[in-house]
Amino acid sequence: MGVATLYDVHGNLRALNAVLAEVPDGATIVVGGDVVAGGREPAETLERLRELGARVRWLRGNADRELWPGEEGLAPPELIEETRARLSEEQIAFLYGLPPTAQIGRVLYCHATPRNDVDIFTERTPEERLAPIFAGVDADVVVCGHTHTQFERTIAGRRVINSGSVGMPYEDAPGAYWTLDLVHRRTEYEDAEPPKTGREEAVAYFETLAVSE
Repeated sequence: MGVATLYDVHGNLRALNAVLAEVPDGATIVVGGDVVAGGREPAETLERLRELGARVRWLRGNADRELWPGEEGLAPPELIEETRARLSEEQIAFLYGLPPTAQIGRVLYCHATPRNDVDIFTERTPEERLAPIFAGVDADVVVCGHTHTQFERTIAGRRVINSGSVGMPYEDAPGAYWTLDLVHRRTEYEDAEPPKTGREEAVAYFETLAVSE
């Protein structure tokens, strides 16, 4: 059966379809937030995932939440406004109503960290700054996204995996980044654009914004 994690699709329908073609039949699909904002086909991307029905486990990212009028956060306002204009009120309400986390067995899925959808950390962030966030988590593995870069590390005795970004990766090679059964994967697809930001540049920048306590 298996579990596939698809984080940070950001309205990139071509990338999403390429990944879905590689997800095994019957696998559970965890959609890890930031589903539509910033992409060319936000409504179509959302509906492509919704048509998969009960095999999808959803959770909300910061950019999904920020589509709701009055919500503050990290995404550029102009990006949010453009995406909001291309979604129905029902679609915005659906995204806003998604849960912040999901758990399957001993694996916890969250968008940024278990405590909120905006915390930033990288593979370089000192563990002592992150341990209080993860220490109380009742899970052996935590899967996150948010920073669009794949990595794996141990924090407070938990295995922590960043799934990467399906639709807007900050990596060195083009493609869609995701996981299958907690193993990192990259799917190539036709006309995939080169990442706008390379991995080293992205990690260095995010580390300047990383949580301090």
